[in-house]
Amino acid sequence: MRKPISPRAALASVCAASVLLGATACAADAPESGEDGPITIGASLPLTGEFSQGGLDTQQGYEVWVELQNEGGGLLGRDVEILVKDDATNQNTVVTNYNTLVDQDGVDLLLGTQSSLLNIPASAVAERAGMLYVCPSCASPDMFNRGFEYIFFSQQATASTQAETFAEWVADLPADERPATAAYPSLDDPFASPVVEGVRETLEAAGIETVYADVYPATTKNFDAIVGAIRDSGAELVVQGAQFEDGVNFVRAMNRAGFAPELLYQSSSPTYGEQYLEGVGPENAQGVFFSSSYHVAAETEGNAEFVAKYDEMFGGLPPEDAADGFAAAQVVAAAVEAVGGYDDQAALADWLRSNSVETILGTLRWNEDGSPDGQFLVGQWQDGVSDVVLPADVATTDRILRWRGDAL
Repeated sequence: MRKPISPRAALASVCAASVLLGATACAADAPESGEDGPITIGASLPLTGEFSQGGLDTQQGYEVWVELQNEGGGLLGRDVEILVKDDATNQNTVVTNYNTLVDQDGVDLLLGTQSSLLNIPASAVAERAGMLYVCPSCASPDMFNRGFEYIFFSQQATASTQAETFAEWVADLPADERPATAAYPSLDDPFASPVVEGVRETLEAAGIETVYADVYPATTKNFDAIVGAIRDSGAELVVQGAQFEDGVNFVRAMNRAGFAPELLYQSSSPTYGEQYLEGVGPENAQGVFFSSSYHVAAETEGNAEFVAKYDEMFGGLPPEDAADGFAAAQVVAAAVEAVGGYDDQAALADWLRSNSVETILGTLRWNEDGSPDGQFLVGQWQDGVSDVVLPADVATTDRILRWRGDAL
């Protein structure tokens, strides 16, 4: 459980070792914590290392939430500050960071890190401390099979069902348009692999032959051999479980190999917005499918304000990870406001299990184990724009493309 420390000592630790989001936190006359001071929320994020792009985007989402929340009167009538530590995409460091946030910094609330790889060990720290843990990016089913009571995922679905809508769409295509063969390369990652496995199960049941399936290590930088093997397999559909860098490098390798399957789906990588377009080139992004929790044009709770404030603070449109971070903070705030405090964190968890929360991602609700009970959007890059193509009732376009090709 949390160990009390003096407010001044906590403030000194924050200023020396962390990034504190809040204008007055390190000022000499900063208020001491307590009922009259700011509410502090702690988080660790991969600001450096393999997952740094997603970590930096998530941090921006947290920052935008802080600004808007404080502009609207704060939380429980008090300002909010978020203390962020860099875990450098390292599982040992993320555990150290959350232990420090709980035991030394004495934060009032927690928010999660980025990726299932890091959230799995980090959430164990929160569970031992008996603190609510809402993670913006923790879709691995392994997050929710441990009997934890305090963990909640603030997106619409877990990884095993993330691409379910896409897979069902492919399976239901007319016979003359449906691919006959499919390849399933995947990053060795607890978020990426279940996405691919879920699609493969659905498509094999529909009679689509698997001609390639393999898992590559996170250290893989050159995909020439993998792409060559997939090309030679005759795959008409490629479903890649990817984070950012490996997704970009995979497309570059396909270009070098002159390989262009009919359909290309990538998890996560295409959701990085402008970074993805710059990485693969707009012409190579054309027609790439992906599943997404968020769209900038969504008419959801607080989205217009979020988009405007993000542009004011950072310029441009917010990437998905920023939106996911913002939504995670919305979930925490909703629970705290509903319960009327945060001293009883079990009450916060109980409230979330029994209620839904309106967020910029839409309405979120949870199963008993903290996993979400919802459905992802299916997006596709078209003419340099990220469009929603499925489900049809929320699509931003009625056109669906082949990869770098014509409409289906």
